[in-house]
Amino acid sequence: MQTTVTYLFDPLCGWCYGASPVIQQLGQQPGIQLELLPTGLFSGGGRTMDAAFADFAWANDLRIAKLTGQRFTEDYRSQVLGRHGSRFDSAAATQALTAVSLTEPTRELETLKVLQEARYVQGLDIGDAAVVGQLLRDSGLMTAADRLVAGDAELHQTNAARVQRAQRLMHALGAQGVPALVVKGQDGNRLLNGNVLYGGFDPLLARLAH
Repeated sequence: MQTTVTYLFDPLCGWCYGASPVIQQLGQQPGIQLELLPTGLFSGGGRTMDAAFADFAWANDLRIAKLTGQRFTEDYRSQVLGRHGSRFDSAAATQALTAVSLTEPTRELETLKVLQEARYVQGLDIGDAAVVGQLLRDSGLMTAADRLVAGDAELHQTNAARVQRAQRLMHALGAQGVPALVVKGQDGNRLLNGNVLYGGFDPLLARLAH
């Protein structure tokens, strides 16, 4: 019997990047149907990078790296956190994932990893729609890239519906933030907070089963 698990996240969330290895493994697990649902947490907020925010983010990133082993490179620190005045906005990355979900849905989880590593390892600004579009093209996701650039009505409507559904789930289950998992069971949905994603894969599977 398949277990349906919904992953609540934001592409610019450092803790979500920290959870990436476990999430990627979960997506390959027989018997698990993993659904990605972006929450819009950092989408369209209008926040810009400044020295104080960069220092706060880097200190947080060091904690994530220590806990998870994920890489946060000097290229990321200098070219992303160091670009003061750049927008901290996940709208383009969120829409890119929706575009992939509409065109090549089996590659959405892989695309999330590409976007995260582009930011935290390569030091690319995935808040920039042109950068995100090129990443899709480099991955062979031409149709998704075209739709992202065109910004067609179906893409915007589907993206908005996904974000709204994620926010309704968070509200209904009392989720305090992302990452988080929602497990669909016979008795309804139950929430697993993000800390389950940092304790190893086998303990996570055990939590999903009970």
